[in-house]
Amino acid sequence: MTLDTFLASLAGGSPPAGLPPLLRALWLDAQGDWDSAHHVAQEIDDGDGAWVHAYLHRKEGDAGNAGYWYRRSGRLPATGPLADEWRTIVETLLASTP
Repeated sequence: MTLDTFLASLAGGSPPAGLPPLLRALWLDAQGDWDSAHHVAQEIDDGDGAWVHAYLHRKEGDAGNAGYWYRRSGRLPATGPLADEWRTIVETLLASTP
């Protein structure tokens, strides 16, 4: 899947079939369903899962919790616009998806 395909899928009513969980979480977040996105992200116990989890808590406005998850992810806390971080995460995850 390309970034353009992923972005186009946001016009649909449900995530594309076979979408990996973290990309599904970001898809749900883009649809305004933070709770479902958070539920998916908290089930993934690796660096990428921690990164998505950090982003979601940053978006929520919980800087302390976001900081914890950024540390778990091995990444520095993001400081730019949330939309830029969302796109960076999506691009990174798509690049590592077979």
